Amino acid sequence: MSNQPGSSTAASVGRPHRHPDPTPPRDPGAARDPGTAHDPGAEADKEAQADRAREAESGRSAGIEQVGGEIHTSPTERPGYAPGTPLLAVLAIGWLAAMLWSTREAIHSAAVGLTALTLSAFALPGVISAALVAGAAVALAASELAARRLGDRAALRFAAAIGAGMLVGLGTALAVNLTYADNATTNTIAGTSAAAAIIGGAIAGARTPAPVGAVVAAALGTLFFVVVFSQARDPLFDLFGADDSQASLVGAAKWVSRTESLLGGLLAGLLAFGYLTWARRRAVRRAPDAPAPRWPAYLLAGAGPGLLLLLAEVIIRIGGRTLLDLAGALSEADAVAQTSMGTSRVDNGIWVLFVGALTSVILFGRTLGPTPRDEDPETVED
Repeated sequence: MSNQPGSSTAASVGRPHRHPDPTPPRDPGAARDPGTAHDPGAEADKEAQADRAREAESGRSAGIEQVGGEIHTSPTERPGYAPGTPLLAVLAIGWLAAMLWSTREAIHSAAVGLTALTLSAFALPGVISAALVAGAAVALAASELAARRLGDRAALRFAAAIGAGMLVGLGTALAVNLTYADNATTNTIAGTSAAAAIIGGAIAGARTPAPVGAVVAAALGTLFFVVVFSQARDPLFDLFGADDSQASLVGAAKWVSRTESLLGGLLAGLLAFGYLTWARRRAVRRAPDAPAPRWPAYLLAGAGPGLLLLLAEVIIRIGGRTLLDLAGALSEADAVAQTSMGTSRVDNGIWVLFVGALTSVILFGRTLGPTPRDEDPETVED
């Protein structure tokens, strides 16, 4: 068989390989090459193009776009989005305002002089904790707003958070100076509260908004629980066997404090886990391929309220040291009371920290499914 001109063999060897022409040949009698009737390479190219089109469409639905070979995520569809930050900011500001108002009423209703000084020292921890949480909540809302409008950049987020914390601190200091009596005690409360709000704003400037939002939500719930729990102190004292003796009162007070810390830690862990679960579901609806938070995020969120309580205690002992020393110097009983209250606050923060972290991690562990087992190679070969 020679490759003669006009033969089918010469037609298949001599001409280049082309894609099939959809139009029929003009000469019905002309020979067609069977190899050009079906081109697998062309179909593979079409399938690859279709796959790329589907991937681009799914990326646009998830808020991802490709520009110049680089993948960019839309600021409004970020996986780390923290939901409900405006509501958290409003609740935190409302709680701070309630703490400032109740402290002012307690101080003004007391007798001028020693009693007002003692009440100011007792009320200082509540105001500082509220200012710390309010600064973090407002700063988180501001940083989230800046990230949505101007892009998710670390420097921009931190600047917005610090600015919001400073505004909360300035507003708190002005409220104290304008509504409280003008004395050294008022200046101490105002300055320490402003510092706490700024520190809270710095904490909210982190690049992990969802865990920070969980910490703020859990801390607000814990602070509210402390006020509610105070209504049950007297029945619990009777339950734990308190009577007229000093030893029974001390023992009952210890058990009441431990009960409060344990329940506060459980509530903190539940709220932190619930917020992160909510944030995860919102992120999945916005971007199905968004990475799920791992166990360190739940650990940090559960321990966050306890860490904030311990940080507030540090701020109190540094910024409010003058006020605490003046209140403790009034009498031996006042000195013992201030020391006991400080120790109780530290113990409460440690309990809330560990119980909250343990609760959140255990709840996260219960959501995990069984680990898939690898198939036995021998079974696969058989």
